Amino acid sequence: MTTPETADTAIKILHTSDWHLGRKLFGRSRYAETAHFLDWLTDTIATQAVEVLLIAGDVFDSTTPSHRAQELYYRFLCRVAATGCRHIVVIAGNHDSPTLIDAPKEVLHHLHVHVIGAATSSPQDELLLLHDNQGQPELIVCAVPYLRDRDVRRAEAGESVADKQHKLLAGIRQHYEAVLTLAQAQQAALNRRVPIIAMGHLFTAGGRTVEGDGVRELYVGSLVRVPADIFPDTIDYLALGHLHVPQRVGSVDHRRYSGSPMPVNFAEAGQQKIVLTATVTTQKTEVTPIPVPCFQPLATVQGDLTTIRERLDELRQGDTPVWVEVIYDGRDIIGNLAADLQETVAGSQVEILRLRNRRLVRQALEQSAIQETLDDLTPEEVFARCLTAHDVPAAQRDDLLGAFREVVTGLDETDTLAE
Repeated sequence: MTTPETADTAIKILHTSDWHLGRKLFGRSRYAETAHFLDWLTDTIATQAVEVLLIAGDVFDSTTPSHRAQELYYRFLCRVAATGCRHIVVIAGNHDSPTLIDAPKEVLHHLHVHVIGAATSSPQDELLLLHDNQGQPELIVCAVPYLRDRDVRRAEAGESVADKQHKLLAGIRQHYEAVLTLAQAQQAALNRRVPIIAMGHLFTAGGRTVEGDGVRELYVGSLVRVPADIFPDTIDYLALGHLHVPQRVGSVDHRRYSGSPMPVNFAEAGQQKIVLTATVTTQKTEVTPIPVPCFQPLATVQGDLTTIRERLDELRQGDTPVWVEVIYDGRDIIGNLAADLQETVAGSQVEILRLRNRRLVRQALEQSAIQETLDDLTPEEVFARCLTAHDVPAAQRDDLLGAFREVVTGLDETDTLAE
């Protein structure tokens, strides 16, 4: 018979990430949709008897989230604490402000909410030993937040892109090795078998994205993809965030991206969003995806005018509000296209949030006078057009694009640096 000292521990976790609270869709607030999702998630945690909730970064969409976005977050944490879920672990992602995540650490600790906003000089700060209701150790969590460039490498004058990438990968690997080594030592010191969970917010090699999903490159001037072999086999479950498409890491079932639970834009509208539950022991991990209901339908309608009208008429027949992106790619030039389509959906629950007239774009390109709106282009595409317009030599473009990416990322982190 197995003695209590050597008995294995089984624990049920729920893994989610990339909520992007506060994000708008072409000017439309998504607070109502987000509130419905968080209500559903709270109920799911209760009905599934989840014991530990893992939120793997990008809780908010920006480093300066609105008061309403923060209200939704803290209200959710309080409600989950009342469900019977023993612990919540939150790490910051690249969209989050580390200090905003960390600020209420001491208060949230009384609700058994553990927040890790930024890497520190001590790997021990990212190691959590969670206990059950009897005060016995039940889970070791390596809660590694998004690792910023300055967390893992020291910049040097004159270094090449290849040097920078090598140092970034080496720094990330060394950081995880340090935390996981501590976790393994702690596991060996306990008088019972306790599973090890690792969390992270990063882009693994081979990870899948969807064009236009808004997933950013994490390190400027370098397309760093973290190899999956930085995570040792001693990890019983790996909970990652950053990629919005739910997927396994390296085809291993217990290494997962949960993906975003709500589509962040029209590019993700066709995805079945999920959260993941996992029953974890040191012997095996059983992972189960739970489909997330769609709380705000999105649709993309594309074609010539006749096709678009027919599809909009179909959507009008439904009894659910639908937000629509229209892509017109017919050959005819229609000067009053926007007014025409708005008249088609007038009085219905169909709302056109975005209209892309590709016929005008083609005409403009043919005339070498690009008339796309900024909504049609990413900042990097705008910069690339400027390089072309000013006849910048191809040999100089990679360095200039790298510098541009560094400026953009620096702006995203301005609040963090200021703090």
